[in-house]
Amino acid sequence: MTDDTILPFAFPAIQSKKITAAFDGGRLSSDGGVMLLREVERRLGIADRLATLVPDRRDPTRIRHAVADMIRARLFAIAHGYEDCNDFDQLRSDPAFKLACGRLPDSGADLASQPTLSRLENAPSLRDAIRLTYALVDQWIVSYDKSPASVTLDIDDTCDVVHGQQQFSTFNAHYDEYCFLPFHVYNTATGRPIAMVLRPGKTPSGVEVRGHLRRLVRHIRASWPTTRITFRGDGRYARPEAMDFCETNGIQYIFGLSGTRPLAAKVRETADAVATIRAVEQAEVIRDYAEVHHKAHGWKRERRAIARIEATPLGLDIRFVVTNLTAAAPRVIYEDLYCARGQAENLIKAHKAHLASDRTSCRRAVANQVRIVLHTAAYWLLLGVRDAIPAVQELAKAEFATIRLRLLKIAVRVQETKSRIRLAFAAAHPQAALFTGIVAAFARPPNAKLTRSGGP
Repeated sequence: MTDDTILPFAFPAIQSKKITAAFDGGRLSSDGGVMLLREVERRLGIADRLATLVPDRRDPTRIRHAVADMIRARLFAIAHGYEDCNDFDQLRSDPAFKLACGRLPDSGADLASQPTLSRLENAPSLRDAIRLTYALVDQWIVSYDKSPASVTLDIDDTCDVVHGQQQFSTFNAHYDEYCFLPFHVYNTATGRPIAMVLRPGKTPSGVEVRGHLRRLVRHIRASWPTTRITFRGDGRYARPEAMDFCETNGIQYIFGLSGTRPLAAKVRETADAVATIRAVEQAEVIRDYAEVHHKAHGWKRERRAIARIEATPLGLDIRFVVTNLTAAAPRVIYEDLYCARGQAENLIKAHKAHLASDRTSCRRAVANQVRIVLHTAAYWLLLGVRDAIPAVQELAKAEFATIRLRLLKIAVRVQETKSRIRLAFAAAHPQAALFTGIVAAFARPPNAKLTRSGGP
C-alpha cells in the first residue's frame, strides 16, 4: 500500500530533463524471488515438519494464523535477509510474501505481526526445542533417496556474540567476548546442514562432546542402521570420552590433536630429516608425514597419530591428527580426509553471514535455539534454490548472498483480478532466462531430489 507520509523527491536532471520520484508505484514488491522459495518449501515440506512439533495453546476459535503459515513466512523472510521479527511490521502486507504464503495479495488477510511471531518463537518448551532440532536431522536423512554406505560429518563450533545478559552467556577469553559457542554439524560433501545446538560460550568438555555424538548417532542409526559414520573435527573434539564412545560403537573419527613434547619427540627423527633436506636443497617448502602410536594422559589405550611435518625458511611446522582409521596412508588421512574439514568452516560462515543465524537476541536459551532451527531451515530453502540451478550456470556454485541478490531480490508487480493473479517481473532482469528455467524445473514432477552436492 502507498505510504502517504513519504513526500515526493527528485534527482539531478539528465540532458535537461527533470527527474521526479515518489513511492507511489502501487502493488510492487522488491522480493519477487520469494516464489522460488515457495516451490522449494512445497517440495521439502520443512515448514509443516516443524509446525507439527510446535505447541499451539491458542483458542482454536480465535486463530487467524496457522503455525505452519507463520513458520513459512518466517523462513521466507530469513532467506531474503530479513532476520528480525520486527521486519514483519512492513512485510506482513507485502504482496509477494502474502502470495508465497498462500494468501491473496490484495483481498487476502495480512500475514502475522511481529508480536505474534515473537510469541511463536517463545512458545516451545525445552523438550519441543529438542524435537525441532531432531527434525532438521530428519530433513537431512530424507534428502537421500536411500541410505548411503557411508557419511562423513564435520563438527565444529563458532563464536556467537551475545546481545546482553542472556541465558548461556559466558565470557570466552579466546574470543575476548561474552558469547555462545553453538555446536554445528554438516555433511560437508553435500553442503547440507544436519544439527545446530546452542550451548554456552566455553570449550566443550569430553562428557559434553560424547553426549552430543551419542544422541546424534542414535538418531541417525534409527533410520540408517548399516551406514558407516565418520566424525571429523579439530583438536577441541579429540576428547578421550568422545574417542572411547566412537571406538565402542563402531564409529570412525579423525580429530586434530594438540602437539606435546612427548608427541613431538616421537617424530623428531623425521622432522630433522625434513629440515635438513630443505636446507640442503634451499627449497621453499618440504613436507613429509610420520605415523606413531601415542597414549596421552587420560587415554585408556594407544591411538594412531599422524604428523604432518612442513619445513619452510621460517622453520618447522608440525601438525597432528588422531584417528582410528587403519587402512589409509598418513598422507591420505591428513591431506585428503582431514583437510577437507576446512569446507565446514565455509558452511558455518554462510550460516552466520548470509542467514544471520547469530541473531540470537532472545533472553531465553530455548527461544534462541528455536531461532537457530528457523535459520537452519531457511538454509535448506536457499540450498534448494541453488541445487535447482543447472551445473553449467555460473550461479550453480554461488554463495547464498549472491543467489539472494540475483534471483530473490527482484522487482515484481502483483496484480489480482477476479479470476487470476498476474506477476509482472522487471523486464530488464539479467537472470530472467535462468529464473524462468528454474520455475519450469520446479513445475516438473519431483522424481528426483532437489539437492545435489555443492559448497556454500
